[in-house]
Amino acid sequence: MTRRARAFWMEAPGAGAIREEELPAPGPDDVLVRTLFSGVSRGTETLVFGGRVPPNQYAAMRAPFQQGDFPGPVKYGYLNVGVVEEGPEPLAGRTVFCLYPHQTRYVVPAAAVTPVPPSVPAGRAVLAGTVETAVNALWDAAPLIGDRVTVVGGGMVGCSVAALLARFPGVRVELVDVDPGRAGVAEALGVGFASPGDALGGRDLVVHASATEAGLARSLELLRPDGTVVELSWYGDRRVALPLGEAFHSRRLTLRGSQVGTVSPARAATRGHGDRMALALELLADPALDALVTGESAFAELPDVMPPLASGAVPALCHRIRYEDDGTAAAGHGVA
Repeated sequence: MTRRARAFWMEAPGAGAIREEELPAPGPDDVLVRTLFSGVSRGTETLVFGGRVPPNQYAAMRAPFQQGDFPGPVKYGYLNVGVVEEGPEPLAGRTVFCLYPHQTRYVVPAAAVTPVPPSVPAGRAVLAGTVETAVNALWDAAPLIGDRVTVVGGGMVGCSVAALLARFPGVRVELVDVDPGRAGVAEALGVGFASPGDALGGRDLVVHASATEAGLARSLELLRPDGTVVELSWYGDRRVALPLGEAFHSRRLTLRGSQVGTVSPARAATRGHGDRMALALELLADPALDALVTGESAFAELPDVMPPLASGAVPALCHRIRYEDDGTAAAGHGVA
């Protein structure tokens, strides 16, 4: 019998819909996963929803299981947690994370899923993709014991970086954001908080994740001489101007890009993508990271939820999508 599922598609810039899809039969090395939760971030995914991927980045910005092409229609997403309903014995019945779009059920190679440790609730595990980005960023940044570190931009990625930095011995971390409401998140993560104008200077390292020109310029201002800014923001089709003609050269500052698509060169010889994801999931055992989930909606509401999330009308870090199972597809027929 034909298995069917429902998936969220970005039909055109600023508009989405739920489509019914037919699932392939899983092979001996595949898994059939029933989704429990997926996550929407205010970063790359909302830029995709707004049709703001530059044409010269279409290939680079493809998600692992994306269907369709930019600017749309496209099925896009990368934060998915579900239960393996069919698959190899070691995975059967396990809760897993996968870089898969918003869909009620899906079939992927078993190698594409990572088991969620028993210490990590499924609802928190949707953060794994973002925490993986933070792990890669800190491999690139290589903070040292006792460093003074600022994270500029209290979004999902910035808060994940701050949460991991808070565990480094002797590292003094300050999260900087224009939204005073992020102070509560900073407190939950165990780090300091400041507005851009009140941020501490003389920093050894600044991680920038605000995706704003002003935020990046302020990041450079906060450095001590010979300090480094690690840039995590992706600006889509926007151009960014920086004050590199002022004290940038005399203070010997470094601006370095970091991107999660490849494993940091600092660890590439000994770690692969699977190792990095498994580490991210282990780190999610910390309940403080629950502060990054700031809202939840049912899957059926996603077409109505995405526009205000993308525009900022609904403020959010990670907005979690909840799935309810009707049991029909598990029996091998019907609509998920």
